[in-house]
Order: sequence, then C-alpha cells, then structure tokens
Amino acid sequence: MDNIVIKIEDKTVTLPRYSTVYKALEKAGLSVAARYEDNPIVGATVNGELQPLGAVIETLEATVSPIRVFDYYGRRIYRHSLAFLLGMAAQQIFPDRVLTIWHSMGNSLYFSFEDNQVLEQTDIEALSSRMSSIVRNNYEIEYTALTCSAAVEYFKKNNRTDTAELISNHNNPSIFLYKVEDHYDMAYEPLAPRTGLLTVWDLVPYGRRGMLLRYPDSTDVQKIRNTTDNPKLFSVFEEYKQWGKILGVSSASQMNKRVTDGSVNQYIRLSESLQRKKLYALADEITRRQSKSVFISGPSSSGKTTFSRKLCEQLSLMGYNPIQISLDDYYKPRSEIPLNKKGEPDYECVEALRVDVFKSDMEKLFKREEVYLPIWSIAHQKLTYRDKTAKLDDYSIFVIEGIHALNPVFTSCVPKESVFRIYISALTQLTLDSHNRISTTDTRILRRLIRDNRTRGISATDTLSMWGSIATGERKHIFPFQSNADVMFNTSLDYEIGVLSTYAIPLLAEVSPESGGAYTDARRLLSFLKNINAIPSDPVPSDSLLREFIGGSDYEE
Repeated sequence: MDNIVIKIEDKTVTLPRYSTVYKALEKAGLSVAARYEDNPIVGATVNGELQPLGAVIETLEATVSPIRVFDYYGRRIYRHSLAFLLGMAAQQIFPDRVLTIWHSMGNSLYFSFEDNQVLEQTDIEALSSRMSSIVRNNYEIEYTALTCSAAVEYFKKNNRTDTAELISNHNNPSIFLYKVEDHYDMAYEPLAPRTGLLTVWDLVPYGRRGMLLRYPDSTDVQKIRNTTDNPKLFSVFEEYKQWGKILGVSSASQMNKRVTDGSVNQYIRLSESLQRKKLYALADEITRRQSKSVFISGPSSSGKTTFSRKLCEQLSLMGYNPIQISLDDYYKPRSEIPLNKKGEPDYECVEALRVDVFKSDMEKLFKREEVYLPIWSIAHQKLTYRDKTAKLDDYSIFVIEGIHALNPVFTSCVPKESVFRIYISALTQLTLDSHNRISTTDTRILRRLIRDNRTRGISATDTLSMWGSIATGERKHIFPFQSNADVMFNTSLDYEIGVLSTYAIPLLAEVSPESGGAYTDARRLLSFLKNINAIPSDPVPSDSLLREFIGGSDYEE
C-alpha cells in the first residue's frame, strides 16, 4: 500500500494511504482528547479544505492544519455540533416530532418543532437533561458513509423527509453522515470528534413555541452571555416563515422541487410580489407618520441602494417628492481617513465621514433653505455637486441610506419627530433541511462577491479575503444600532440562493489553494451550494432587488 506524506505544523509524518486526519495528528504527537476549556483540536484543514477528524486523507501528499475550538472555524464547528447534539436529544425524547433550526439570534440558535405546539418548560428541561447525558457519555461522533438509499430510508423513517429529499437530489451512490450510536444526521460543515467536548451551552425557552440554544461568542469563549432580545428582528423572521408556508417552500429540497417540476417562475413571481407588498405597506407607514426623513441602514450587501430607490419610487407614486441621499457622498478624502490596527484606511468607521458637513446640510434643509448636495467619487477621489438644489417642502421626504444611517450621530441631525428609521438585511427563512440552516451571512457573502466581480472586477479571492474586516466593522458600527430601527425589513428573496449559485460557483471555483483562508471559505461555500439546484436569472424581474447583485437592474445608473 502506498504511504502518504503529511506536513503538520513543523513536522512531517508518513502514514499508510487513506489514513484519517485523526491518525495524522496522533502520529504528529498532537492530542485531540481534551476538555472544551483546554481549547482542544476539533477539526482541521487538509490542503486548505475544512475536514472533520474522521475524514480520510486521499492525496499522497497533504498539508494538515489543526483547528482548535477557540479558533474562528473551531467556533463554527462547535455551533454546528451543538445543533447536532440538540437534534439527537430531540429525536430520542420526541421521536414523532420534527425539530427545526431556523436562524441565529445573537449568540444563540432558534429552534422550534414543526407541529408548532406550545413548548412547555418540562420539554426544555427534558431536552437539556438528555443533552447533558449525551455529553457525559462522551460518545465518538463518527464520520461515516452510508449508501444514499440507506440514508434516505433512515431519514424517512425518522420523519425527516426534507433531509431525505435533499440527499436524493444529490444523485450520489453514497453520502457522508455523522453518527452517534444509532443516530445519524447530516451536516455540511465538520462536527467535533466527541460529545464530551460540548460542555458550554444553555437551552432556554423563547416565546411560547420555541427555544434558544445559546453558545459562547467570540468575546468570551468560556462563558454563555445573556442573549440581547431583539423582538423586531424575531418578528421579521416569523413573518417570513409564514411567507414560506404561503409559498409552500421552507427548505432547500422544496425549492429544488420547484426547479425540477417547472413551477420556479411562479415561485419567483410570488416571492417578488410578497416583498413588493411589504414595501408598499412600509411606504404607507412612513407617510402616515408624516416623516420627513427616512434613515436606512444595513450590513454589507443587504441591498441598501436598490431598496432606497424602490422606496423612493413608491413614495413618488403616492404623490410625494423623495430626495435620495447617500452617506457615501460624505466620505472624507483618502488622506483623511483614520487608520485601523493594520495601518490601513478604515472606511467602516464613522470618523471616515464628514459628519459636520452632513449636519450642516440637514440643518439648512430643515430651515427650508436650498442646498447643493454633494457627489463623492471614492474611486476618483473627486467631489462634485448635484445640478439642482434640494429643498424641503410639504411633499418632500429625505431618504438617507448608508451603513451608519442608524447611528445617532446622523439621526440626531434632524428634528426627532420627523425621523423614521429602517434596518434592512437579507434574512432568509429557508433552511437547508430541518437541522441545517442557511446562514444570512453566507447569502450576503455570495451577493457581494458576485456584485464585486461584475461591477469592479474584484476576484472572489479578494472579496473573501476582506470579508473578515467587513464583518468586524459591522459588529462595531452597524449591529449595535439595529435596535434603534422603527422597522426591520427583509431584503432576502427565498429563491435567490438558487440564482446566486449560478453566478457564484464559477467564481468560487477559481479561488486557488494558495489563497489561504479565502480558499477554505470558497470550498465551504461550494460544499453548501451543491445542495441547491441552479435557478436561471431570466425570470427575475428587472426591478428586483436581486438585480443589484447579478446585473440587469432598472435602477443601475
């Protein structure tokens, strides 16, 4: 049998071909049997790709980098493993009920049962007790293959029809699953090697029918912090969950069926109509309150530009004169931008904007003075002004968008009674299956890398490489102010992941193994997208918010 040569940190080891990652780490003298608080190894990258410790190394030469639980990817592995743990406990205690993971809420994951029955405190206690028992037993979480037919049969038997259909859609002879004793589950990212590592978590009720599985966040990996309640955000998720029921699509397998049975065009039309209806209702609310300034904020790739233009269009149809203002036009010249810790210009911080100029413009406008609003070209570092002046009259509404738009530094520049605040984000209600959610962050990453490549010629490698700094800026400058919003609006369209996959897969496939973390993320996203049937973009309306990212938008200048 051929031997394989494996580089692990500063060591090189030789093993029989088809050895596991665990065996390679063991040969290199790296122990994986430890407690959570000891920051144990929970996974690895093999030639840059995320793998569980039970994965077989197939190449004759490989570079293996261990991932510890407190690392970025280690924390992802830990969260996925906790979901596996809760899923196993639920199947054992409530074998006739289907537990579904829906979305994140701060440092928590929200779950409910498909039957939507009231969740009693005794149910929560029973689940917590069983989870603790599984942890104490310190079972191995095996990474093992089943034939697809056997996997489909298993999940159907356990009322997991969405998972069974998702597996059937793969058209593979076998599939890798995770196993503890006689319990199997699917995960598209690695899980921890043993249940005994999963000691830091909490399970608490949320509402009457759900629960939060809480986990440590990056600020203190040793503790569970109380989750900051955000009822507005939760209500948006719940509303869109109901939309999913209206459309008959709540999981990837149900969406995939729409593609194969020819009803995807109708699905797109209904999705667009529901979002359009919500936008109309929002415009009505703004005018009912007689708001003169609408501040719109949201994280990267939430669709702020198109959303604000669509809102302006609707306000115009209602007889108003919306005046769109982008905070991007108030950026300082590059030479005046503060530097971050890496010594690079920090475009995410509020100090990068000319707040004093914005404040002056708003004060003049609300005094009914005429103002020439600025146009700032970041690319050319050039300041110009609009041809016509802006002026406030009885039918004027200023629509102001930007990542800092909910920061009181800006909203306090106008009379309090005239302010209406909107927070937008791409909050998909779609799940991959009942135990695997579709991350809203991943949706935004796909949106951004497609748009960046199309409009700026930026490679997927570069977009993925800078996402970490973007996410840091969001946590610091955007998320803390989302609770200031009067309304939260979901810019996600349930079908969009199928359309995005068409554009994203070729871009992600170009990311080379030499790209470090960008390659790891590209492979992770490709692993996820292989579960999604591609949807052609032709039926997507030209006024769709999705067109901001894939092109062909009515609102492109």
